[in-house]
Amino acid sequence: MSGVNFLDKLLDGSEFQWKALDGLGTFIRGSGIQKSDFTESGAGCIHYGQIHTHYGTWATETKSFIDREFSARLRKAHAGDLVIATTSEDDEAVAKAVAWLGNEDVAVSTDAYIYRHTINPKYMSYFFQTEIFQSQKKPYITGTKVRRISGDSLAKIKIPIPCPDNSEKSLAIQAEIVRILDAFTSLAAELTAELTAELNTRKKQYAYYRDKLLSFEDVEWKTLGELAENLDSMRKPITSGLREPGNIPYYGASGIVDYVKDYIFDCDILLVSEDGANLLARSTPIAFSVRGRSWVNNHAHVLKFETYAERRYVEYYLNSIDLTPYISGAAQPKLNKKNLESILIPSPSLGEKERIVAILDKFDALTNSISEGLPREIALRQQQYAYYRDLLFSFPHAKPQL
Repeated sequence: MSGVNFLDKLLDGSEFQWKALDGLGTFIRGSGIQKSDFTESGAGCIHYGQIHTHYGTWATETKSFIDREFSARLRKAHAGDLVIATTSEDDEAVAKAVAWLGNEDVAVSTDAYIYRHTINPKYMSYFFQTEIFQSQKKPYITGTKVRRISGDSLAKIKIPIPCPDNSEKSLAIQAEIVRILDAFTSLAAELTAELTAELNTRKKQYAYYRDKLLSFEDVEWKTLGELAENLDSMRKPITSGLREPGNIPYYGASGIVDYVKDYIFDCDILLVSEDGANLLARSTPIAFSVRGRSWVNNHAHVLKFETYAERRYVEYYLNSIDLTPYISGAAQPKLNKKNLESILIPSPSLGEKERIVAILDKFDALTNSISEGLPREIALRQQQYAYYRDLLFSFPHAKPQL
């Protein structure tokens, strides 16, 4: 069933009407609340910045609290009110809204408006997410670095109201649209949780087998300087303004920094971070393989190996161990060439390295496919949700008369 046919069925022959927000409620500017006013407990409050970072479509509990005596002097949102952030650094986030559904009134900071209205609060909050709302608000956004919209401007925006002459039926239709959108939101959240749990499980399995495969009782140990040829002397940094754009990857300490026209290396190499906070944080791998043509700056060591198995074996091993003993500097961590080449690596036979690498490559491929597929799947679900959300607010042949 198409969105239009579905809405036709919901309307059941009744009309809908575009109504300006100022005809459905009142905009009340928030009061002065600073983050320094927050307390461990007390009266609930909503700071405009938290609408962007913490809250979703609706909320029943606040993230922050303020002193109750201080709260008594401030303007508050009642249950069913919309709380709207009126400033942001990007246009899309301007006027992001959350429906307050808690049992107690909550104080609201400046740079936010309370919208007290007679519509289903979640219906109103979902509407603020639609492309229809976005297109109406854009002409009213002002400011340069900080973008903002006023309450007077928001008041001019129109929302489709089904069955405007029958409040009971109108609220029933609004509630049905909210039910459908709630179901979509819940399904998307469940899918994201399942995919994330699957990814975490695979990562744990991968780490377990990697550590198991790279643990040896009786094996020869060699320094990294003995296992690899160091090509650091061939590196050449280029400032951003002097780089000629092209399709050759330009590498730094943590991966690709840019794409350039020329190349230094035309072979398979292993890059190891030379400096940067990631040497200690290890939020991304500090050793990563590069194939084919590349340009490398002086923030990554360049190592060349005789075989694929040896290169990948060392890559897996370096990413599995604590390198703190080899790193100098706390404020600006650095793994210099001397320390890099002194790192001890267990060195079994080439055949054993090939066996270990074959197993870890399979785990790596599986983990990466989930890691790459997770954001794509989440984005797909979000697009699907946005499509149906906008469809549910696109009443037959409906466009607001501005």
